[in-house]
Amino acid sequence: MTERLALFPLGTVLFPGLVLPLHLFEERYRRLIADLLERPEPRGFGVVGIELGHEVGESAAHRLAGVGCVAELREVSPHPDGRYDIVTVGARRFRVKELDRSRPYLQGEVEFLPEEAGADPGPAAARVRRLFRQYRHRLRAAGANPSDEGEPPDDPVALSYAIAASLVLDGHDKQRLLECEDAALRLSAERELLARENRILNFLPTIPAGQFLDGSFTPN
Repeated sequence: MTERLALFPLGTVLFPGLVLPLHLFEERYRRLIADLLERPEPRGFGVVGIELGHEVGESAAHRLAGVGCVAELREVSPHPDGRYDIVTVGARRFRVKELDRSRPYLQGEVEFLPEEAGADPGPAAARVRRLFRQYRHRLRAAGANPSDEGEPPDDPVALSYAIAASLVLDGHDKQRLLECEDAALRLSAERELLARENRILNFLPTIPAGQFLDGSFTPN
């Protein structure tokens, strides 16, 4: 069964549990928020990654990813000129089945995806935890300051998303992690990515700080 959902194309991949603040100034997204505020809670829209194109301007996003994540509204701060500052949190993943361009903002028929642990995620989770500790240590040694110093969650599904959100990767790798069918597959992919990133960091004495700005604040 599908559901109609307002869509927000972004150059950032949103994961369940990830906090995403946004500054909204385009008229179509002001309208989106105004429409959402007329509905009962929970209120949310779908964030979908842009595979070709850019964020600002109508029809600027020429090709979208097939899997996205619901951004659930947690805080809305309107400005006198009609702009909004909002804070959202990633919720359910979905697959886009059909696009609808009949409104000022994009909508889609989406199918929500299940969240499953998969087959025996424990060994992969233990390996990922160890590699992630090395990764954060090497980031600090390279001059970066990882934002989250807490311990990752125990639940394999939550762990897989926490690691995915924390890794400094390009959009293609991030999208690949979002699309994994279950936590065991996502953790297995993260194990390979962490091993690769640790090898790279081991040979780089310093990394420009700009490499670690991972789109946490997106002007739109």
